[in-house]
Amino acid sequence: MKKFCEMTLLVFVAIPLIVSGSWADSDVAPKPSAMVYKSPTCGCCTAWIEHLEENGFEVSSKDIPDVGPVKRMNGVPAGMSSCHTAIIGGYFVEGHVPAEDIERLLRERPEIAGLAVPRMPIGSPGMEGPNPEPYSVFAIKEDGSTAIFSTHTP
Repeated sequence: MKKFCEMTLLVFVAIPLIVSGSWADSDVAPKPSAMVYKSPTCGCCTAWIEHLEENGFEVSSKDIPDVGPVKRMNGVPAGMSSCHTAIIGGYFVEGHVPAEDIERLLRERPEIAGLAVPRMPIGSPGMEGPNPEPYSVFAIKEDGSTAIFSTHTP
C-alpha cells in the first residue's frame, strides 16, 4: 500500500509539475509587485505604469497631492527627482526607468537604494513622443551618491 501511495503522489504531483515546466522554471522568481506614488493628474505616470504592466509587473498606484515626502522618506536625492516614485523589491524607482533596467536591478540586487531617471526625458517609457533624446538611468547609493546604471539612445 505504501508503494501505491508513493506512486500516486508521483503521478499527481511530480508529473504535472514536470510537464508544466514549474520545476524547470522554479529558479525564476516572479517579479515583485510595484507600488507607484503619483499625482492624480499626471498622464505620463499612468503611461509608465502601463509600460510596467506590459512587461509583466503587477502594479498598484496611489494618487497623492505631494509625492515629495515619499521621495525624501526613501532617499531620493533632490537632483534626481521626477514625477513619480515607485517601490519595487525593496528599492525605489524614481521616474521613467525602463522595465528592462528594473529587471536587471532585481536580478543583480546591487547594494544601492534605487534607480532614477531625473526629469522626464522625451523617449523614456511613458514619455514617448517626437524627437526622443538620450538619457541615463542612475544608481543611487544609500549615501546619495550616484553612478550611471545604464544609458538609452533613440
